[in-house]
Amino acid sequence: MKEVFDSHTHVSFPALASDLEGVLMRARESGVKMIDVGTTYETSLKVLETARKNPGEVYACVGFHPSHVSEINWHHDKNEQVSGEKEVFDREKFLQLAQEKEVVAIGEFGLDYFRLESGSESLVKEEQKKVFKEMWAVAEEVGKPKMLHLRPFKGSDDAYSDTLELIKDLPNTTEKISHFFVGSLDVAKKMLEAGFNFTFGGVITFVRDYDEVIKMLPVENILFETDAPYVTPEPMRGRVNEPVNVLYVAKKIAEIKGVDYDELISQVRNNVKRIFGI
Repeated sequence: MKEVFDSHTHVSFPALASDLEGVLMRARESGVKMIDVGTTYETSLKVLETARKNPGEVYACVGFHPSHVSEINWHHDKNEQVSGEKEVFDREKFLQLAQEKEVVAIGEFGLDYFRLESGSESLVKEEQKKVFKEMWAVAEEVGKPKMLHLRPFKGSDDAYSDTLELIKDLPNTTEKISHFFVGSLDVAKKMLEAGFNFTFGGVITFVRDYDEVIKMLPVENILFETDAPYVTPEPMRGRVNEPVNVLYVAKKIAEIKGVDYDELISQVRNNVKRIFGI
């Protein structure tokens, strides 16, 4: 059985935590290992706990999601957070977490312009960019890769373009991952030139919007993800997503790129080793 990595999942979220043992068992039986990703300090503590309890199967990624940065458009999701109270970002607390040996990446953090409300765009963007720089600095300080959440406003590449501009003046010594890439072919080429890696999830199994990007990207810069419990792939749509479903994503990428499935699995496993040191 070949080892397959779900490079971005949320098994410690409430939506999956109630059946965590079952989720991990189904992944284990299919050869799937995973990186469990935090979105607040609260959830980052939980992913660290899950990784400690499941060494060699679950690895931690600790971060602060851009949709939790501003008071103006703070987003609460019952599938994600137990508490409905907004957290205040604290760089030092994340720096401490980032140094734990179970933590293999810093994130998710980034820019999310999808829910911006008219009249507040400039302020929210500046607040997100401030935290972006702080989390980027944490990753640089501990020497671990950066898991970036970049979500543009509908029909644009704005979050990606702003990121490319923002990082020009920042130290840039560790690997960068654009999680759940949904940008254009043009911006994908620019990000590839800037040294980014890209994850793709379940959406690629039921829409064809990203086929040209996937065809263009070298296999060496591709990772698989589920983003579970969200965006369940075909043929499992309608159910809560979980890491075992990353196998459907891997098969679809092999199909889109016209490459051998087993060879793709091996190459992406090498990518995981290079990027995360796992």
